Amino acid sequence: MSSLAVVEGASIEPVGDLVYVDVAREHADAVINDLRELGLPRRGTMHIEPVTSWLSQAALDAEEAAPGSATDAVVWPEVGQRAYADSELNATYLVFMTLATLIAAIAIVLDSQVLVIGAMVLGPEFGPVAALGLALVLRRRTLFGYALRSLLVGFGVAITVTTAAAWLARITGWVSAEVILAPRPGTSFIYHPDAWSFVVAVLAAVAGVLSLTSGRMGGLAGVFISVTTVPAAGNVALGLAFGLPDEIWGSLAQLGVNLTAMMLAGWLTLAIQKWLGRRLPRNPFHHDLIRRRRADQLDGRGRSSRPRH
Repeated sequence: MSSLAVVEGASIEPVGDLVYVDVAREHADAVINDLRELGLPRRGTMHIEPVTSWLSQAALDAEEAAPGSATDAVVWPEVGQRAYADSELNATYLVFMTLATLIAAIAIVLDSQVLVIGAMVLGPEFGPVAALGLALVLRRRTLFGYALRSLLVGFGVAITVTTAAAWLARITGWVSAEVILAPRPGTSFIYHPDAWSFVVAVLAAVAGVLSLTSGRMGGLAGVFISVTTVPAAGNVALGLAFGLPDEIWGSLAQLGVNLTAMMLAGWLTLAIQKWLGRRLPRNPFHHDLIRRRRADQLDGRGRSSRPRH
């Protein structure tokens, strides 16, 4: 802890004091757990907010004293809150899933890799998939049920709407079965799963989970365009609309391989992070960086901007 401020009687509902505490990210989870054991969430409220920038000698001392690195530390309540939010089954989620699947179906008809990538980025399915892994690690049956329901209903609605749209395109003569069965070098991988499909899904899930737990959200874009869940759903819809069983079963296999691999990889990554969180070693490179920042700060030349809790 680097600073503590108390505003007595500031809270009206619930009645009480307002307390501000600056804690190194590496210690945030331990502090939150202690406050939970005291029953604070039942009687009051905890707000966990990362500080985007700070300039404090005491904060540098607190971070150097903390084990490990701030980026490697996981604030589990923060991850859990995001998992519940991303797993909520709502109209916005269904619309994004449906739009992504429709774009994927168009990409298959046009054999357009650009549109396939667009559909992958637009699809919101990674949130519930990551939540499944978190639910297994934290043993949260409710979260597991929410995430599984969102995946099943989301893909079900998206495939149904896309199938109806594809069937309409078929009866109007806009798209023919010959187009779907024609060679598609740019999108044939969608319904031809292999060992690489599993490997890529595992690697993408690991990267996605690390992005979520470390707060480095930029890595999620690479995750979205690495797995073919939404394109597979789009091809299932086309297969249903045009009566093409090979397309249906191949795409369902691709979808199943990707979802299963991502869930298992996410679970394993989170489990390892949870285990390592209890055994964080001191990081000499990280603490050397802190000492350099302290020297710059004392000289009035340094500025630092590391997220903290």
